[in-house]
Amino acid sequence: MFEPPTLKDIATALGLSTSTVSRALRDTYEISAKTKKLVLEYAEKINYQPNPNALSLKERRSKSIGVVVSEVANHYFSQAINGIESIAYARGYHVIITQTHESYAREKINIQHLASRSVDGLLVSLSAETNDLHHLKELHDRGMPMVFFDRVPESIHTHKITANNEQGAFDATEHLIKSGCRKIAHLTSSAQLSISIERLRGYKAALNKHDIKVNPDYIKHCPHGGMFPEETEQAVLELLNLKDKPDAIFIAGDRLSIGCLEVLKKLDIKVPEEITLAGFSNSDVLNLFEYPLSSVRQPAFEMGKTATEMLLQLIESKYPVTEFEDRVIDTNLFIRD
Repeated sequence: MFEPPTLKDIATALGLSTSTVSRALRDTYEISAKTKKLVLEYAEKINYQPNPNALSLKERRSKSIGVVVSEVANHYFSQAINGIESIAYARGYHVIITQTHESYAREKINIQHLASRSVDGLLVSLSAETNDLHHLKELHDRGMPMVFFDRVPESIHTHKITANNEQGAFDATEHLIKSGCRKIAHLTSSAQLSISIERLRGYKAALNKHDIKVNPDYIKHCPHGGMFPEETEQAVLELLNLKDKPDAIFIAGDRLSIGCLEVLKKLDIKVPEEITLAGFSNSDVLNLFEYPLSSVRQPAFEMGKTATEMLLQLIESKYPVTEFEDRVIDTNLFIRD
């Protein structure tokens, strides 16, 4: 079993007391420059690292934050995590990343595990299945610093960071209308997710602006956001089997876009000749497809950075924070011809 080197190991090897070694490593004035140099050089030689558990007991901080996302492989979340790490590591915090795979049960287990590891705070993006927020409210009420990003709850009063989903969805839908489409379907994720609600609102607003009636048959929810291919396939087939078929689909997510393209390719339906697509996607993979798919890009890296800055402000505040911010960052529509 691996045993990392300790203060005692350094003290024994150098014939010093553990308190002298500890003070030398902390660079206190009581220790001579010669002794400090001796201790620091030996500590580096044996790759000594301070015990984080001992530090957390002393400082009442673990210098780590927990991150809860649906899936690291999702292009949006991988970019957001890069943003999270860029701030956290620069400020001396470790990042522990967990995935829910859109499961409420997995989200609960992950949150409990992170809390038991004594993380200093949590960055959370809700799973597609999450309706009950009790596991998060309980921790929040007990004083756990918590910031939500991308998929956020209404009922927990803390900092929240989102993209301008409604405007992004409006822009993508209006682009389809201006391209000549009138029968525009909407393929989206779980109905209770904040991103689904906001993107549906933007889709409807664009249709209303251009005097196009909203057809409920054209709106399809995939409860797990395209994580299961059969879920996406069923939704796309239902749209294509309608008597009055749509001439375009606005798709509300990365996985759903790729899943929809796969179904259309399998059915040999040509894009955009037979159906036009627009989506929400942070994936550069779409550039490689033979099918042109205009997409709304979220500022994922910036959202991760901002959420982390907000969380560290909560963690390091000397006084209880009572004023919170709902920050919304603009999206960009990338048009692919």
